[in-house]
Amino acid sequence: MREVLPALGITADLIVADPPYAETSLAWDRWPDGWPALAATASSSMWCFGSMRMLLHRRDEFADWQLSQDVVWEKTAGSSPATDRFKRVHEIATHWYRGEWRGVHHATPRHVPPGGARSHTQPGEKVAKRGPRAEHLGVYGTGTWVDDGTRYMTSVIACKNLRGFAIHPTEKPVGILRPLIEYGCPPGGLVVDPFAGSGSTLDAARLIGRRAIGVEWHEPYVEAAARRLAQAPLELA
Repeated sequence: MREVLPALGITADLIVADPPYAETSLAWDRWPDGWPALAATASSSMWCFGSMRMLLHRRDEFADWQLSQDVVWEKTAGSSPATDRFKRVHEIATHWYRGEWRGVHHATPRHVPPGGARSHTQPGEKVAKRGPRAEHLGVYGTGTWVDDGTRYMTSVIACKNLRGFAIHPTEKPVGILRPLIEYGCPPGGLVVDPFAGSGSTLDAARLIGRRAIGVEWHEPYVEAAARRLAQAPLELA
C-alpha cells in the first residue's frame, strides 16, 4: 500500500479500508503504522472497519480526518472465543472525511425493510412531512414526499457473515459493503481499497456501477481476487 497508493497518483471518491485490527497474536494481524495519513492523500472520504478498542487505541493516527458517523454490522455468528466478555456479534464501520462536509459526497441508501415499510401510508401516496415533536431533535422543516415503499437504511445493518464460505479469514460480505459504497461514492465514481484481501470491496463496487482499485500485499489473495473478478472492469494493484 505504501508503495502502490502514491504511485497511482489518483484522487478517489471513497476509500473503504478493513485494516488488521492488531487484536490477536496471529502473524498477519499487525497494524500498518501511519496508513490513515497515507489514505488522506488519496481521498477526502473513507469508511474504516474496526472495533472500538482498535479505534480508541489508534485515534491519534486519524488526526487528518473528521469522524462523521458509525455504522454497526450485526453478524449472525460471533467471531470471538472469549468467555469473559459478551459474545461479539458485531463490527463497526466508521465514516471519516476531510475538508468541508458539503464537499463530500454522501447519499444515504434507501431500501425496502424486511417485512415492508412500516407506515400508515401506501406506496405512491403523497405525504405531508412534519417537523419533529421532540425539541431536542432540532427543526427539520416541513414539506411533502411521495411514499415509494422504501426507507432510509438504519445505522445497524444485519448481514450474514461468510463463515465457511469466505476466501479471506476476515472477509466482509458484499451485503455490508454495498450500502457503505452507495453512501460515499457516486455512480461511476472511484473506490479504493488499500487492504483488498480477496476483493469483496471491488466486487461490491462493480455490482453497483462504481469503479474500483484494490491494493493487496499477499499474492495468493491477489490471485484469488483476480479469479473472482475475472469478468469485472476494474483494476487490481
